[in-house]
Amino acid sequence: MNSRGVALILAVVVCVVTVLFAVPADAKASSIELIPAKADGVPQDALTLAIGAVRCAVASGDIKTPKTLTIIDYSKPSVEPRLWVYDLATGKLLFKELVAHGKNTGDNMATHFSDAMNSRQSSLGLFVTGDTYMGNNGYSLRLDGLEPGFNSHARDRAIVMHGAPYVNAQLASTQGRIGRSWGCPALREAVAHQVIDTIRGGGVIFSYYPDQTWLKTSRFLHCGAAA
Repeated sequence: MNSRGVALILAVVVCVVTVLFAVPADAKASSIELIPAKADGVPQDALTLAIGAVRCAVASGDIKTPKTLTIIDYSKPSVEPRLWVYDLATGKLLFKELVAHGKNTGDNMATHFSDAMNSRQSSLGLFVTGDTYMGNNGYSLRLDGLEPGFNSHARDRAIVMHGAPYVNAQLASTQGRIGRSWGCPALREAVAHQVIDTIRGGGVIFSYYPDQTWLKTSRFLHCGAAA
């Protein structure tokens, strides 16, 4: 093959790669499909639902195109990493971490979820990240729940992301679970500040659990249909 033929083939390859990995201007979250679920340990069910929920929220105008997607899979035990943060422009995994659930959500396994005041339970569904502040738990990130009946009282309940000393692998190995929050997705203190700064200001968090009521009625999981 002559040099002209080789150049033509390379040009075609570059075009194909560019199309596959480009983030569209309307940003309907198609770049999420670059996320390698199995390689990172994200259950396929959670990833598939997260993709649909983010696309729906952007298309409906509930959120602007997010730069990051955080997936929390509360069906996994607390002693295992169950929080993943992705850069949506590249599909790159940025963090894979332990995360606490609420005190009344369960022991090692999460089983009960609520959006009620003082329930001390975790909430499910789609959240958008807000601003940061210094509170009783140190550097913290405010969250806005987008799903009435499931997480829309997050602000009123002070459900925020923060660091906590009870989220650590040593504690998990000695007592069979990490510590629990009052409903907040608490992280290891060593990484919390970095995670918060990465996802703050319009990132999305998708908190998953195979709760049948949420799966059947969340409007972000049934885009275009009445919840």
